[in-house]
Amino acid sequence: MLSSSSRLLRVLSLLQTRRHWAGAELAERLGVHPRTLRRDIDRLRELGYPIHASSGVAGGYAFRAGQALPPLLLDDEEAQAVAIALQTAAAGTVSGVEEGSLRALVKLEQVMPARLRRRVDALRSAILPLASLRPTVDAGALASLAVACRDQLRLAFAYRDSRGQDTARTVEPQGLVHTGSRWYLVAWDLARDDWRTFRLDRIDGAPALGAHFAPRAGPEGGDLRAYVSRSIGVSAYTEQARVVLHRSLEAMARQIPPTVARLEALDGERCVMHSGANHLESLAYWLLALDVEFEVLEPPALKALLRQANERVARALARSGGGA
Repeated sequence: MLSSSSRLLRVLSLLQTRRHWAGAELAERLGVHPRTLRRDIDRLRELGYPIHASSGVAGGYAFRAGQALPPLLLDDEEAQAVAIALQTAAAGTVSGVEEGSLRALVKLEQVMPARLRRRVDALRSAILPLASLRPTVDAGALASLAVACRDQLRLAFAYRDSRGQDTARTVEPQGLVHTGSRWYLVAWDLARDDWRTFRLDRIDGAPALGAHFAPRAGPEGGDLRAYVSRSIGVSAYTEQARVVLHRSLEAMARQIPPTVARLEALDGERCVMHSGANHLESLAYWLLALDVEFEVLEPPALKALLRQANERVARALARSGGGA
């Protein structure tokens, strides 16, 4: 039988693992009478934990939003994951959360058992992030956009496109996607009557929230990550290419991320790569460095560039051989 204090901690830990616990099930899990459980719930409420109780056949207990954030109970894996996330956030792509992340990390480490502190210290000393040159987004703006996506509120904002032109946009936001280096908003552009992706670091000022809108089916069957990958990996570039790679789709997917190109299986040994570039020269030399047999389907200009590169290499080899 657990002591009263230990049982309170156990109740609190279990309540945080589910949205709702049936009263009888929770009491059985703790090995106590339902009346004892009710007294424990009352004590937790006195300590500031917002626990909602419902009666009836489906009655039970659940956390609900409160006036203040009560203490959370974390197991070892959860505490370690939170510590790593906070450390990463302090040097990440979202501005305005660095100081808060560090304060939270200090508080967390103060209450960690020694075994976990040693792990976190080892991770901190071993993982050294480079100074980031990537654009950052404001944490408040990110939160406002997330609210607009959740509550289906139209947004109006000034936007600088890839050509540096300033435009005014009114959109119906669908969701936010983070590629690891940049944040993107996926939204239905009312003026263009189509889906668009918007880099958050190109939004000028705070977006204005508008009226509610009726939800619509998202692009790519609702897979926003796939849509953003295709948008920024292929469609965003002025030059488009299709190339057959003489290696399986599974093998090439390990080398080519979806933000660089879109891959389609041709057969068990080959796949077709759809890729884009602002300059075909960079695509030509990237293909040569890919270390895989390939054939260009289009455009003809890419074939010409590869032919020129082949001739240049042949001349270089001839000169090198003649000087040996």
